[in-house]
Amino acid sequence: MVTLNRPERRNALTLELLNELVAAIKVSSDQTSERVLILRGAGAAFCTGLDLKEAADPKKAHATAEMVANTLVALSQTRLITIAAVHGAAVAGGAGIMSACDFVVAAEKTKIGYPEVRRGLVAGLILTFLRRQVGERDIRELLFGSELIDAERAREIGLVNRVVPRGDVMSEVQKFAESVLQGAPEAIAQTKRLIEELWSSSVKEDVDLALKYHMQARESAEAQEGIAAFNEKRKPKWAE
Repeated sequence: MVTLNRPERRNALTLELLNELVAAIKVSSDQTSERVLILRGAGAAFCTGLDLKEAADPKKAHATAEMVANTLVALSQTRLITIAAVHGAAVAGGAGIMSACDFVVAAEKTKIGYPEVRRGLVAGLILTFLRRQVGERDIRELLFGSELIDAERAREIGLVNRVVPRGDVMSEVQKFAESVLQGAPEAIAQTKRLIEELWSSSVKEDVDLALKYHMQARESAEAQEGIAAFNEKRKPKWAE
C-alpha cells in the first residue's frame, strides 16, 4: 500500500512527493511477490492536484510537469493492478492520478473535478486517461465547465468503479484486491497489456503529446495570473 502523506496540504503534489510516489511504484513493481498496489491519501482528501505555491515558481514548471507525466505513466504501465482508494477530494492532478489507476473505489460525498482552465492551465495529461474512460460529451462538460462532481456522478460516467460509505472504502478495496488475486498472475498481466495495446496510440504517446500542450499553457500569461489568483484567494483577471 502506498499513501500520499501531505495531509496538511491535502496531499497537493510537489516535486518531492511525485518523486517519492514514482519510487514507491518502482519498489512495489520490483517485488515479484506483489501483484496489487493500493494507493490512498492521508488526512481529509485523496489529492488536490499540483501544489500551486510551488507551481508559481516558473523555474520548476518543466520539472513538475514532467514528473506528473512520469507518475501517470508509471501508474498506468506498472505490471501491478492499481487500486485507488479515494475520499474527500480528487481534483486536477489528483483526479489524474486516480484516473491512471486500474480500479477506483470512492467514498460517498467525494468531490472530483478538473478546474485547470480556471487557473489558465490545460488538463492535457489527464485527458490522456479521460478519453479512455469517459464519453466525449462528459469530457467537454468536465473540462470546459470545471465544476466539481460528486462520487456518484463520477461512477455514472465511468470515472469511478464503486461508491461506498467513507468507513467502507478500504474493505471494498480489499475485496476487489482479493478478487484480482484469484486470477492467474500471467493471465492478469497479459490482460492488462492487451487493454493498452488495443488502443491506437499508447499511454506514453498520448502523454508526450499532452505534455506539449500542458507546457504551452504553463508558460502562458494566463497560467501566471490563474495561479497567482488562486494563491491570493481572488478571482483571476483574464485579458479580453
